[in-house]
Amino acid sequence: MLLAIDVGNTETVVGLFTDDPAVPPVSASAGEPTGLAHHWRLSTVAERTADEHALLLTQLLDLDGLEIEDTVTGIAVTSSVPAVTANLRQMASRWFDVPTVVLEPGVKTGMPILYDNPKEVGADRIANAVGAYDLFGGPCIVVDLGTATTFDAISAAGEYLGGAITPGVAISLDALFAHAAALRRVELVEPKSVVGKSTVESIQSGALYGFAGQVDGLCRRFAAVLGESTVVATGGLAELIAPYAEEIEYVEPWLTLHGLRLIFDRNS
Repeated sequence: MLLAIDVGNTETVVGLFTDDPAVPPVSASAGEPTGLAHHWRLSTVAERTADEHALLLTQLLDLDGLEIEDTVTGIAVTSSVPAVTANLRQMASRWFDVPTVVLEPGVKTGMPILYDNPKEVGADRIANAVGAYDLFGGPCIVVDLGTATTFDAISAAGEYLGGAITPGVAISLDALFAHAAALRRVELVEPKSVVGKSTVESIQSGALYGFAGQVDGLCRRFAAVLGESTVVATGGLAELIAPYAEEIEYVEPWLTLHGLRLIFDRNS
């Protein structure tokens, strides 16, 4: 089984894939049997050592009754945190005698990268694009709502065209609370009205409808260039914002892992 690890700046998502056809699809909306058997979401800790990563993964599998040495036959990694990338690479070489693919420049993805400098594109964005094109074809727009909110455009021919990057929901709110002494943190739930009647409701309205409006605006501008496109959202905050964004058609929480699996297969 393939152990796929997606390291973001805030959270790390781990998935275990199997080739067993009895395993249900990763997404009912996509309808593709990708074989995601187990998944876990963790905090990203840059200081975690290679040995600590091995211990943590062993314990996660043990919670589901799996022995890591008998279960894992391959490892695929995408990481936005260089220190974690190095430690996971060391972990794989020290503790696991299995094929390992770290998504980085030089790894075969099967997707032309039409960025001015392809090495600048985040590995997670490439994995998202590969996964989205496999599930939905193109043109396609991927909205990844994580620490940053990224927008990626994939052409009808399966080319990565580029995208946009904006500050994410959480760090935008952190900046607001840090610089506005009179404002306090609130639970992000739908307010009674878009016109807030209190400071709490006003922050909720601005966050939910404001970021949804940002998603809709950029997706419409992308579609003006790409033509009619499928819009798919992923990332830790996708399920929070998607209900308020008119342009998002699908929410795929494990999209990056799906793309990682495809890239691993193309390099095995």
